[in-house]
Amino acid sequence: MPKKQRHILVTSALPYANGSIHLGHLVEYIQTDIWVRFMKMQGHLCTYVCADDAHGTPIMLNARKLGITPEQLIANTDKEHRADFAEFNIDFNNFYSTHSDENRELAELIYKRNLDNGYIDRKEVEQFFDEKEDMFLPDRFIKGDCPKCKAPDQYGDNCEVCGATYDATELKNPYSVISGEKPVLKPSEHYFFKLSKAQPMLEKWTQSGALQSGIAKKVTEWFKDGLKDWDISRDAPYFGFEIPCAPKKYFYVWFDAPIGYMASFKNLCAKRDDLDFDAYWNEGSDYEVYHFIGKDIVNHHTLFWPAMLEAAQFRKPTAVNVHGYLTVNGTKMSKSRGTFIKARTYLEQLNPEYLRYYYAAKLSNCVEDLDLNLEDFAARVNSDLVGKVVNIASRCAGFIKKKYAGKLSTTCTEQALYDDFVKAGSSIAELYEQREFSTAIRQIMALADQANQYIDAQKPWVIVKEEGNEQLVQDVCSVGLNLFRVLVCYLKPVIPTLTEQSEAFLNIDAMHWQSINAPLLDHTINKFKPLMTRIEKDKVDAMVAASTEHLSANAEKEEKSVTTEKPGHDSNSEKIADEIEFDDFAKIDLRIVKIIKAEHVEGADKLLQLTLDLGDQTKNVFAGIKSAYQPEDLEGKLTVMVANLKPRKMRFGISEGMVLAAGPGGKDLWILSPDDGAQPGMKVK
Repeated sequence: MPKKQRHILVTSALPYANGSIHLGHLVEYIQTDIWVRFMKMQGHLCTYVCADDAHGTPIMLNARKLGITPEQLIANTDKEHRADFAEFNIDFNNFYSTHSDENRELAELIYKRNLDNGYIDRKEVEQFFDEKEDMFLPDRFIKGDCPKCKAPDQYGDNCEVCGATYDATELKNPYSVISGEKPVLKPSEHYFFKLSKAQPMLEKWTQSGALQSGIAKKVTEWFKDGLKDWDISRDAPYFGFEIPCAPKKYFYVWFDAPIGYMASFKNLCAKRDDLDFDAYWNEGSDYEVYHFIGKDIVNHHTLFWPAMLEAAQFRKPTAVNVHGYLTVNGTKMSKSRGTFIKARTYLEQLNPEYLRYYYAAKLSNCVEDLDLNLEDFAARVNSDLVGKVVNIASRCAGFIKKKYAGKLSTTCTEQALYDDFVKAGSSIAELYEQREFSTAIRQIMALADQANQYIDAQKPWVIVKEEGNEQLVQDVCSVGLNLFRVLVCYLKPVIPTLTEQSEAFLNIDAMHWQSINAPLLDHTINKFKPLMTRIEKDKVDAMVAASTEHLSANAEKEEKSVTTEKPGHDSNSEKIADEIEFDDFAKIDLRIVKIIKAEHVEGADKLLQLTLDLGDQTKNVFAGIKSAYQPEDLEGKLTVMVANLKPRKMRFGISEGMVLAAGPGGKDLWILSPDDGAQPGMKVK
C-alpha cells in the first residue's frame, strides 16, 4: 500500500549577506539538502526554502566601508551565494532575501498581532553608546565577560560558552567591537517582546519531542531563573525595517530574520498553484515544518521564534534539528593554516560531491561537531565512491557494451542477492529520515562490498576467455550493473550529479525509492564514461594554499607587554627581580597542562595562541614562544601553567594565564614532552 503523501516545508538557517559561504556553513546546507532530496524520492511534497539574512548594523557598516549602498551589497552577496549553492547541488525550491516586501508585510503583521495580544511592551532602557562612532551599539558589537559563567570575550546577547542569554548591560568589562573603546550608557525607549509571558507554553513545547533530547535538556536550564523579555528594537542608524508608528526605531534583525522563512515560502506560493501559504502556517495546521540550524542559534529558534509564532496565532515548527560545528584536521578552522576554506576556493580544485559524500559519512542526528580531516577525506572518497561504487560499473559495463551490444540478460541469475539489496532499503530509508546519515552510508558501503565480492568471485575477465561462457559473462555483469543501480539509488540524496550520470549510462528515468524493486532485464544500456576520478593530494594542497592568509602587521608593543610567559635567563645576563615573600609565592597555582591546540596569532610576530587542557577545564593563553616553536610542533606536548593568573584582555582576545618555558631565549626554549610522566591537571610542587 503506498504511503500517504506528506506536505513538508524545510528551511536552513539564513546565511548572512555580509560574507562568503565557507565549508562550515555547508555542513548545514548539505545536511538539509540530503534530507529534502530523500523525502522527495519517497514521493512526499517536500519544499525547501531559504534566504539571505540581509539586515543589521554589520551590513550597514560594511556597505559604508565599501562605498556602496546596503542594497548593492546584499545584491552582490546574493549573486555569490546562489552560485556557490548551485554548484554544491543545494536544490532550494526558493532562495530569497529578508529585505523583501513579503518579509516587511509579515514582520509588521506578526508585530501587530503580538502587540494586540499583549506581548509587546515599551520601556526606557539604558543602552550602550559608542561616543567615538556616535551610535548605539547592537548586542553583537559589544563584547565583555559573561555575567553568568565569567567567560571572557562574549557577545552582548548570549554566551557561547554556557549558553546563557542576557542584556548587553549585564556584561562585565564591556568594550565596543567597532572602536575598541569602553561604551557609555544612554537612555532610549525600546520595544520588548514579553518572552516571560510565553514561558509556560515554551516549557511544554520544548519537551514535546520537537527538539533533540540534549537540546531539550539544555533549554530547561534557561527556564530555571525565568525567561527575560526580549528587546526587539534598534535605534537609527540601522539597516532594516522601521517599526510601524515608531519613527527611527527598527526591528532587530533577529525579529525579522526567521520571518524570512515564511516570506521566502510566501514568495514561492505566488509562483506555484500547488502550495497554499495558510495551509502550512495557520495555527493548527497538520502540515510539517522543519528547521535545520547550528547549535550557536538554538535560543533564537527554540525560544524567541516559537513564542513569536504563538503570540501571532501561527503554527510552531514540527521540529528544530540542530547540528554541531565543523572542525578541520581536528581544530577550529584557521586562516593561517589554510583550513578556513571558502566554498568557491574548494570548487576551484575539487568536485563538490566529494564533500557532500564525506559530510554524509560523518553526520548523525546528534549535536556533535563534525571534523573534516583532509587526509581521511581523500582516502574515504577514493576508497568508497571510486574504489567500491563506481568500480562496479566500470568492471561490468565494458563487457556488456562490447560483447552484447549493450543488452543486459533477460533473467536475473542472482535474484536472492538482488532481493537482499532491495530489502536493505527499508533500513536505509529509516536512517535517512532520522538524519542518521553516517549509519546509512555504512550500510550502503557494506552492500557495495558484497557486490564487489560477487564480481571478484565470478571473475568475468577470466571466464570471458573460456569458450562457451558467453551467457555466464552476460549474466554476471548484468547482476553487477543491477546491484550498482541499487547502490546509486540509495546514494542519490547524497551525490545527485553522479546519480544523474549513472541514470544516463544505465538509460533509465530518474530514480525514486521504489524504482529498484525489480531488476533491469533485457534492457539496453549506453556507453560507460568515467563517473568520478580519485582525489589527488596536489588538489587538496592547492586548496589549502589558496586559503592560507599570511600573518600581517606586527604588534610589537602589545607583545612586549603580554602576561603569558617570560623566558628564563642566565643569572649573569639579567638582574634578578625584586625579592618576594613566601606567602606571595604560595598564591601561585602551577599546573601541568596539555597543549591541545596551537595557532598563529594574526598581527603578532612573537605570539602563539594556545588552548590548554587542565584536566577538568580548558584555558586560552597567548604565549610569546613563536621563535622556538611552530604550532604543529606544540600540539600534544605538556607545559607548566600559572593557572590562577587574572585574565587579561588583549587586542587579540583574552589571555587566561601564563605558560612557563625554560632556556636562554630565541629558538632555545623548552617545554615538557608527553612521555615525561606528567598528566594534565597535576600540581607542580
